[in-house]
Amino acid sequence: MPCYRCGVRQTDPERGKSPWRRGVLHDQLVLVCPACQESRDWTAELESCSRCASVHLIRRLGQVECLDCGLVREPASALVLPPAAGAAGQPGAAGQPGAAGQPGAAGSDTALAEEVSRALDRVLGRR
Repeated sequence: MPCYRCGVRQTDPERGKSPWRRGVLHDQLVLVCPACQESRDWTAELESCSRCASVHLIRRLGQVECLDCGLVREPASALVLPPAAGAAGQPGAAGQPGAAGQPGAAGSDTALAEEVSRALDRVLGRR
């Protein structure tokens, strides 16, 4: 993975702690090379913890975790609904019928649920 600021690639590290630093930017893990860390404001663009304001964040297992206070949160992108699954009352919203043949149509949701149920029964031997 290259440095997100200058694009230089990390080489095989020497023994001991890596001089590269990790951070989170737009809910994605990024690396910062030692040369870019010399800039006084290298942490200004990185996300900070909502609890302790630290920029010592990592992204793992689909979550963002603060290494200083331990706060774990879902990435903001996972909390935003796509336009097709918008507010109640719009086609494609939960419990609302969509246009026939389009993703989000009530029939396709039922068919998918049945297919998943059959696949689980096969894999788990629940026939």
